[in-house]
Amino acid sequence: MNTLIATIHLLRIYLTVLRFRLDELIPAQAPWWVRLPLLPAYLIPRGAHSRGERLRAALESRGPIFIKFGQLLSTRPDLIPADLVLSLSKLQDEVTPFAPARFRALVEQALGQGVDDVFARFDAEPLASASIAQVHAAQLKSGQEVIVKVVRPGLAPTIERDITLLLKLAKLVAQLSDDGRRLRPVDVVRDYRHTILDELNLQREAANCAQLRRNFSDSPLLYVPDVYWDYCRENLLVQERIYGIGVSDVDALQAQGTDMKLLAERGVEIFFTQVFKHNFFHADMHPGNIFVAREHPDQPQYIAIDTAIMGSLTQDDQYYLAANLVAMFRRDYRRVAQLHVDSGWVPAGTVVTEFESAIRTVCEPIFQKPLAEIEFSQLLVQLFRTARRFNMEVQPQLVLLEKTLLNIEGLGRQLYPQLDLWSTAHPFLEAWLKDRYHPRTLWADIKRFGPEWLEKLPHMPQKLYGALSSLEASSAKLARLEQLAENLSVSGARRRRSQHKRWLATAAALTAVALAIPTVGASLAAVPPISWGLASLAGVLWISA
Repeated sequence: MNTLIATIHLLRIYLTVLRFRLDELIPAQAPWWVRLPLLPAYLIPRGAHSRGERLRAALESRGPIFIKFGQLLSTRPDLIPADLVLSLSKLQDEVTPFAPARFRALVEQALGQGVDDVFARFDAEPLASASIAQVHAAQLKSGQEVIVKVVRPGLAPTIERDITLLLKLAKLVAQLSDDGRRLRPVDVVRDYRHTILDELNLQREAANCAQLRRNFSDSPLLYVPDVYWDYCRENLLVQERIYGIGVSDVDALQAQGTDMKLLAERGVEIFFTQVFKHNFFHADMHPGNIFVAREHPDQPQYIAIDTAIMGSLTQDDQYYLAANLVAMFRRDYRRVAQLHVDSGWVPAGTVVTEFESAIRTVCEPIFQKPLAEIEFSQLLVQLFRTARRFNMEVQPQLVLLEKTLLNIEGLGRQLYPQLDLWSTAHPFLEAWLKDRYHPRTLWADIKRFGPEWLEKLPHMPQKLYGALSSLEASSAKLARLEQLAENLSVSGARRRRSQHKRWLATAAALTAVALAIPTVGASLAAVPPISWGLASLAGVLWISA
């Protein structure tokens, strides 16, 4: 039954691809057996819409999970062309709210008591309704104004089904070309699965919120609403309600006399503080999640909500990222190239001089502009795109950071077009790099990890002997595996031929179905002969495989 359901959904995706002429997105170097099932698309006119508009419409037609996946892709200009990024960035995650009575029942089920026993007031109309959760305003018996957030019921099976299909498509993309493998589409889908499942757990969001609030306690830069843990469950979040001005409402901010230059600079400072000082950053900082406090417009303070998606880096990635940015703005392109090799972001065999020349070609035209006109995040994107030519794989640990930097700089430019991001970031990075190797930092590490090191020290000789013995055994095992691989190469070729026949059979069957769809409801005689021929071919190929 599950197989039948999955097949039906896969067929629906296939028909969506045909309907919106998404065959244009298939790489030119894709094998013929991939292009064959898409031949019926040529019978459908493209219309006046661009490929990006058609892709956006296709994702919207497939529902919330695909919409959110499109939103994720819109933050990856290092992966997809600029025109698709622009179109996908317009995807809206707004859905029809479910009934207030159903919302109330879910709250009571989660709390194990009546809504009237917990809240002095509970608003029936929602504040917001998205694909994952719905939010209502309320007031606790203590008088505190709060928001109540509940996960939509029955989402998990739909998410698992749709992500399983996306994963199959990602594996297909990875097989199409070297570019497809280097972009690691399977990892992108798996990261998306991890992200969206995290959004289903509101206790995780509450924990993230508490950590972020603690990091910025008493800070003039950022305020994070309090969490009311007594009322939080896996599918329920009760949080302090805030009344700031939406950060994209520039007119309202200017009307109250907000210092827009300081506001933009503080956004940059918050980003670098989170990434390099706290190593815990809000990774979904789009305008809908960011507000500005109404108090003290001359010293504006941000307010952050929706902490479901947070990011962090390893210490090595922190260092290499900071060093890369500093070297890039010093125009030390050799240092940038060498750092990419040292970090493992590009293969160890990369010719540094060639990589350096490619980086210089990209960066020099950009640096001819005044610093205030340089788009810092776009420069980073261009750098990663250049590195892709040298077989740099997508770095999953940098994906969320890159997305956040794009959001922050775009927001800063909207608030204050003359924003010089580098004048704010440069001193911060220079100070962080110096502090990393300052004697007090080393001493702090020794005090923190010293007891653990001393405890492990007596075991080191035995561990070293064990490692050397394991290495010797691995070398012998590798030699045996090489011999086995040579013996299996012939049978592997047979399996590949069989796989190609199955792909061809599937393509022929799908094409036959697509050509027969217009005749649904008519007699069998109305089915085109080519459909019967393709169906027969599919059967023969499948049996012979």
